[in-house]
Amino acid sequence: MKQGTALEVMLSGESVLLTGPAGAGKTFVLNQFIRIAKGEGKHVSVTATTGLAATHLGGTTIHSWSGIGVSDELAHGFVDHMAKGRLEIIQKTDVLIIDEISMLHDFRLDMIDQVCRAVRKKDEPFGGIQVIMSGDFFQLPPINRGDSRAGGFVVNSNVWQELDPAICYLAEQHRQDDEVLLDILNSLRGGELRRHHAERLLERVDVQPENDELLTELHTVNVDVDTLNDSKLDELDGDELFYTQTTTGSESYVENLQRSVLAPATLRIKKGALVMSVKNSLDRKYVNGSLGVVIDFEPGTEYPVVEFKNGKVVTMQPDTWELRDGDKKRASITQIPLRLAWAITVHKSQGMTLDAARIDLRKAFVEGMGYVALSRVKNLNNLYLSGINQMALRVSEDAQNIDVNLRDKAARDNKRFAYLEEAAEKRKTEIPKKTAKANGWSEKIAKMREIYPNAYRPWESQQDAQLKEKFQNGATVKELSKLLGRHEGSIVMRLQKHFGEDVVQN
Repeated sequence: MKQGTALEVMLSGESVLLTGPAGAGKTFVLNQFIRIAKGEGKHVSVTATTGLAATHLGGTTIHSWSGIGVSDELAHGFVDHMAKGRLEIIQKTDVLIIDEISMLHDFRLDMIDQVCRAVRKKDEPFGGIQVIMSGDFFQLPPINRGDSRAGGFVVNSNVWQELDPAICYLAEQHRQDDEVLLDILNSLRGGELRRHHAERLLERVDVQPENDELLTELHTVNVDVDTLNDSKLDELDGDELFYTQTTTGSESYVENLQRSVLAPATLRIKKGALVMSVKNSLDRKYVNGSLGVVIDFEPGTEYPVVEFKNGKVVTMQPDTWELRDGDKKRASITQIPLRLAWAITVHKSQGMTLDAARIDLRKAFVEGMGYVALSRVKNLNNLYLSGINQMALRVSEDAQNIDVNLRDKAARDNKRFAYLEEAAEKRKTEIPKKTAKANGWSEKIAKMREIYPNAYRPWESQQDAQLKEKFQNGATVKELSKLLGRHEGSIVMRLQKHFGEDVVQN
C-alpha cells in the first residue's frame, strides 16, 4: 500500500496495523496522521513499547499510558485504584497510537484492552478507541525473561482477533538505494538467505573506508559503546566542554524520559569529536542520525559548531524533548541534541538512517538484531563489518509466518480501500508543506527576549568592555542587567568569568 492511501485509511477511523520493512516510511506516515488528527480536534494518545521510540513521536510508553506498568496480569479491582488523571486520559482518548508493536507481548495487549473497556464502560475492543499499531515483526521481538510471564507477538492476543485491524503494508523503499543490499535484507526477512548473500556480507568484513573516513560503529552491547566513545574522546587534544541538561517535571517522570533521550544528561565533547545529531532540525540542516565533527565553539555561548557530512555547518543550540501523556506534558529535558558517535548500540539506532557505519555483529544475541543493524545504511558500499555471527543472520520463524498472513490480508485490504487512492492524491496537493514551527526552546528564548533582548546572544567585545567598565565603577548586577539586556544570572556568570568566582556575593 502507498503511504498516502495508508494515511487516508487511518484518517477514515479504521483501526490499523501500519507495517512494512525498515525504511518504508512508517514513522513519516504516523507523524502525518498525528498532525492531521490533532488538527481535526481529536484527542490522540501517542505511545510506544519503548521509551526511546516514544520520544521520536513525542509520547509516552504504552505501559505508562494504560497504567499496567510491568505487571503480568491485572489485579482484582485494578481500575478502581487508578489515578483520576489516568482515568481521564483514557476516557478522553479518541485515537491510541502504539509504535514498535513488535516488542509488545500478546497478553499485555489484552491487558490494555481490558483496562480501556473497564474505564470507558464499553464492551468493544479498547472501549471504542481507534487503535493505530505500527511496527515490523522482523525487528526486535518481545523479550521473555525467566522470572516473568512468557508471551508472543500481539497477533496471538484475543483482542487482535476481535479488533481485526486493517493491514496497511507499506512496500515502497525510502532508505536503501542499492539493489544488492535490498536483496539481502528481503531475503533475510523471507528466510531465504543464500550462500551468495552471506558471501556478499562477508566481503565487507575488515574492509576499511577510503581517506580514513569517520564512521559510527554499531555494537550490540552498551559496555562496548561506552568504552570506545570514552577512549576516542580522551585521545583528542584540547579542552573538554561540558553541557548539562535542564529539566522540568517530577523526578520520576524525568527519569522515565531520561532513559529515552539519546542526548546524555551531561554532554562531554572537545574540538575534533565525532558527534551524531539525535533530533531532526526544523530547518532540515540535519536529521536524527546525521554525523558530523565539532570544529569550533561559538564565542559567548560556547555552543558547539558542527560540520555535518552533508556539508552544512551548524551552531548546535539546546533543544527540548517532552514526555506527554495524552494532552498533558509530564516532563521535559533541554539539552544540546548531540551525542558522541564513534559508537552506538544497535537498539538505539532503530529509526535512524546512517550514511555509513561500521557494524560489529559478533555478539548479536537475539533474532532480528542483524536485520535492524544492516538496514540502517543506504547501500552495501557504505557498510563495514567488524564481524558477524549466526544469530545476526536469523529472524524469527514466527515473524515469517505472521508476515505471510499479513501480506495476504494486506492484499485484500488494499482492494477494499482502493477508493481512497483518489483522496490521497488530492490531499497531496492540499496539504501545505510543514512550516518550521518554533520548538519549545526557541519559544522560551523568544519569550525571554521580550524582557532581556540579548538573552542567549553571543557577547560582543564592545558589550564585554562596557560590562567590565560599569561594574568596576560600581554598577550593580540589576543595573547591568537592564543596561545590557541580559538576565541577571547571565551577568553574574560573565562577571565571574572576568573577575573570578567570588566577585559577586550571593
